[in-house]
Amino acid sequence: MALTDFTFGPFTLDPLARRLLRNGVTLPVAASGLRIIEALLEANGGVVTKEYLIERGWPGTIVEEGNLTVQIAKLRSTLETGDDRGEWIVTIPRVGYRLMRHDHSATTLAPPTRPSIAVLPFVNLTGGDAPDFHADGLVDDLITGLSRFRTFAVVSRNSTFVYKGRAVDARQAAAELGVRYLLEGSVRRAGNRMRITAQLIEGATGIHLWAEKFEGEAADMFDFQDRITASVIGLIEPQIRRIEIERAQQKRPESFDAWDLYVQSVPLVHSPNVSDYDRAIDLLDRAIALDPTYCPALTMASFAHERRKTFGGTVPAGVDDAATALALAQRAVSADPNDALALAVLGWQRMLFRGEHDAGLELCERAVALNPYNRTVLDLAAVAHLFGGDLDTLIAYAMRAMTLSPGAPDNYGCITHVASAHLSARRFQESLVWAQRSIDLEPGYVYSHLFLAVANAHLGRVEEGLRALETALSIRPDLPLFHTNPASRFPDRRKIMIDGFRLLGLQPP
Repeated sequence: MALTDFTFGPFTLDPLARRLLRNGVTLPVAASGLRIIEALLEANGGVVTKEYLIERGWPGTIVEEGNLTVQIAKLRSTLETGDDRGEWIVTIPRVGYRLMRHDHSATTLAPPTRPSIAVLPFVNLTGGDAPDFHADGLVDDLITGLSRFRTFAVVSRNSTFVYKGRAVDARQAAAELGVRYLLEGSVRRAGNRMRITAQLIEGATGIHLWAEKFEGEAADMFDFQDRITASVIGLIEPQIRRIEIERAQQKRPESFDAWDLYVQSVPLVHSPNVSDYDRAIDLLDRAIALDPTYCPALTMASFAHERRKTFGGTVPAGVDDAATALALAQRAVSADPNDALALAVLGWQRMLFRGEHDAGLELCERAVALNPYNRTVLDLAAVAHLFGGDLDTLIAYAMRAMTLSPGAPDNYGCITHVASAHLSARRFQESLVWAQRSIDLEPGYVYSHLFLAVANAHLGRVEEGLRALETALSIRPDLPLFHTNPASRFPDRRKIMIDGFRLLGLQPP
């Protein structure tokens, strides 16, 4: 966000010094009040939900809504005193608040600058006197599940259920709720069969961005509802991310804010191309410079440095990728202790760079508990179990990640984790099959070729193994085949790799 975006009327928010000024004079505003003002400014005149303001005002702390009410009253008292009197913070009934910028007479809301979504009540199409609790329960689960992601805001149930039973235009509802996206749908039940439809809609245009239909037996209603919730969230979260990336790429570079820079970095960090990590780090450094406490950018920057270290990228003089990655991950967790991805990245890196297996696994497991719908969290937890945990749990996490987002382009990593688990369990044929699946999806990922080589070696297919090893070394010529990995607490798993290299005729230097 540019500096001018922190200015409204005679007021300026200095986010680095953490102070609010009127015409250059510092005003007495508490830290929570400053964070609330910052969140309202980021919305650029759009509505910010009470839940999100509480989260921003008191991060990592459980507080009552009354705390927000008191802080808003104090802010109003501070802002509306002096020569420039007037209403600066406007209450949006049943939803939240918005900050007036320069035009007090404005009656329309500016479009939100960060992604936000509202789940409207699903329509019950069963007919007759069928109760609505199936539809309402599904919406509750979807709101709860989407709220676990920290990269977009989710409007609360109390705000969206005012639309229950009403025919409302999507664009009108989005404008009233101040959101960029709407999720709507329907539920129909016939005996033990249920059909659920869901549509993701762009609020500004009313255009359908994604739609899906789900059918199945509802004998165990809770299990069915859980599966549908996971499927919908797993499908729409990548859709929102893709659309946000396209939106950011269409903006002029000089108008990029921290969110624009962050979303453009995400596919680069998940790329198998090592040179992409440099580009991602550059984008994320710029995002962090704009917003030093923006947890998603700190987390992704940490991940980018770790991948550059892991995959052998060229490091600028004076930069220690391992130390930088750990420092950024710790900053991310400090900025938001309940961000699941930040916890998973920190946990994995404590295992990888420090050999802290128990502490790292505990952080990864906590991350999965916080957000079991996040594909990357499950991916990191899976590889953490390869180096310090249980192979069956590794496979379960990787399979769940792929089930959540079956079309994700970076699923090659999860597939390779499954190959590594089978290899570590000496199930060489299964490992070979999964490694080849990963290669078919992404030929440039070095570790899938490496596992394919070792699996072939243990199966006595030396020629095939040597071909796979040659491909791996062509992707990364400096690949340290015989090095001892400090992240692994299981020497026997590492020995399977070393024995495979020896079967292919290689000897340690």
